Amino acid sequence: MSEADRLHWDARHAEHGSPDADGTSAASVFAPFERLFPTRGSALEIACGRGQGSVWLASRGMTVCGVDVSPVAIASARERAARAGFPDRCRFEVWDLDRGLPESPPVDLLLCHLFRDARLDRAIVERLAPGGLAALAVLSEVGAAPGRFRARPGELRRAFAPLEILEEGERDGVAWLIGRRR
Repeated sequence: MSEADRLHWDARHAEHGSPDADGTSAASVFAPFERLFPTRGSALEIACGRGQGSVWLASRGMTVCGVDVSPVAIASARERAARAGFPDRCRFEVWDLDRGLPESPPVDLLLCHLFRDARLDRAIVERLAPGGLAALAVLSEVGAAPGRFRARPGELRRAFAPLEILEEGERDGVAWLIGRRR
């Protein structure tokens, strides 16, 4: 990611002020399906932003590593985890996903909320432990205007066909998928 992109995201995250001042979260998108999510094991949240999803997973019993390109977001995520009482279950690091996924053993859950880079699709599937779950939500053209960062109709299903698709949907400008590695 370019330095200009990193600065853009730092500014966006700095606008929010307190780590508790956030918009739509992974928890709100996936809450209707939380019965599918593991309550123990390891998780990786890519493009974790200010850590909402990571802290939500930690509150359910998981150990989470969250990565984001923005140092401002990572500082906020660390503060959020500490305030929530989960600094021991959440680890955050600055990571540019243009370099691929960070090195780690296979995870029981990979969470990604409102970030899409098709170059990572295969790596996401391969990072899952057998039986591991991928929970992905991206901006979509379904119910919204087309755009550079919006998935086309059916794009997630096609991209993650190697997974057993447990739940999926596309509406109101968001596409999401929950799939399990076979």
